Amino acid sequence: MKKIGGQPIVVIDGGNISFDDIIAVARDGVAVRISKKKSFLLRMEKTNQMLMESLHRDVPVYGVNTGYGKSCGSRMPLSIALKNGENIFRFHGCGTGEPIGIEETRGAMLCRIICLARGYSGVSVALLQQMADFLNSGITPVVPCEGSVGASGDLTPMSYIGACLAGEREVFYHEEIMPASKAMKKAGLKPYKYLPKEPLSMVNGTTTMTGIAALAVERANRILNAAVYATALCVHALKGNAHHYHPVLAQAKPFPGQTFVAEQIARLLQAKVSPRQLEDDTLETLQDPYSLRCAPQVLGVLCDALSWIKKWVETEANSSNDNPIFDPATGTVLMGGNFYGGHIAFAMDGLKAALASVADMCDRQTMLLVDPHLNRGLPADLVRTAPEKAGLRHGFKAMSISSSALTAEALKGTMPAASFSRSTESHNQDKVSMGTIAARDAERICTLTERVLSIHLLAAAQACDIRDTVKVRPLLAGIQEKIRFVSKPVIEDRPLDADIESMCFAIRYSDFFRIKQ
Repeated sequence: MKKIGGQPIVVIDGGNISFDDIIAVARDGVAVRISKKKSFLLRMEKTNQMLMESLHRDVPVYGVNTGYGKSCGSRMPLSIALKNGENIFRFHGCGTGEPIGIEETRGAMLCRIICLARGYSGVSVALLQQMADFLNSGITPVVPCEGSVGASGDLTPMSYIGACLAGEREVFYHEEIMPASKAMKKAGLKPYKYLPKEPLSMVNGTTTMTGIAALAVERANRILNAAVYATALCVHALKGNAHHYHPVLAQAKPFPGQTFVAEQIARLLQAKVSPRQLEDDTLETLQDPYSLRCAPQVLGVLCDALSWIKKWVETEANSSNDNPIFDPATGTVLMGGNFYGGHIAFAMDGLKAALASVADMCDRQTMLLVDPHLNRGLPADLVRTAPEKAGLRHGFKAMSISSSALTAEALKGTMPAASFSRSTESHNQDKVSMGTIAARDAERICTLTERVLSIHLLAAAQACDIRDTVKVRPLLAGIQEKIRFVSKPVIEDRPLDADIESMCFAIRYSDFFRIKQ
């Protein structure tokens, strides 16, 4: 990312774009600029010329002067091939389901720009500029979430983006859904006129799954940080043992994620008094339950997984996953399988499992807080009323039920999507990745885990209010104050659905739980 005129801008010049820059464009609306660097423009023009030379020599170029998929044996004369490309948007316009999120669609569009800018695809700079103009104008295609097997890439979802660039179908613009042509007119843009191969290059690749995956990784990292804070609050509220996070334990089992999480929980538990004064001293509390004691080992899995998952997503985003591509050195038409989303599928299936395990841990910690047999002297369901009114209030009773339901759904969603490869398209696509489904699953489990974690944070804050000792741990007192900015203590029973969603918003977008890694 560069600063031009004092404003951050992501410049596309055929080089690598960082994961953080992808998030900045997709979520924060940072502008995109297509480079005018001579070497970049020449590289783009070179493979475009290679394409046209191949067509004029009647060299078969898959999907340009041939049919698609199993129909690749059909050949078209040049005059028809030059006009036929946009038909791929029409017959792939069969997506179903709710629209993909705006942030995720913006991520997909940026990933397509990055892919095509690598200079292997034979497309024009003007196509990249049209997508950049959409991003910079805040025009986001409406893309149904269902219909991709993630093998020839995201054919169906990307067909919606490709059609919108030409002024067809619908878009989100200024918080409304409207025809793409109407939004483009308002933004001062014109429908794009596709050149040969450009329609195929828009759909044949992994960019929808990668856009969704990038946002899921970013959310998962925020979930990790918030879960560290929630665990520390829970340890304090339950008079737990700080020595479970001793550095020697991490030295003895040196996974980086486990070490990091233990260090952060120990840091948050630093107190103005001896930890022993804050810990339960009964014989049976020598060791805390696993959901507390093993938090570094549980959260450490997510932490370590994110380190390689993030790299895989960044590599996929910066790849040329089009088909066919051209060898820039020789002009040879290369037909391969870079559109196959296997790496994203595996990464997202792994992320799903790690996230759901975190949800399970948070749910178990919440159960410790509300159960009078386990919460070391806290009132049942964290009810804050006089004893004579205890039977009239239920506090966090239903919250714990909701947490359990959300956790069960998250755990249910961990079945690997990649295991469900289906032979499609007359057995041409006989082995497919299911990468887009895996990424959508991961996105859903992010949402469920955020909600479980929100309930956990609210319950832990309620318990800390009841203990009334959190001030001796300044870092926890600081996060307690931030939680109370989002949600007030529960004195009288009240609906807490809005509180949960507000807490989810704080997890996903605020810096409340930021941890420097």
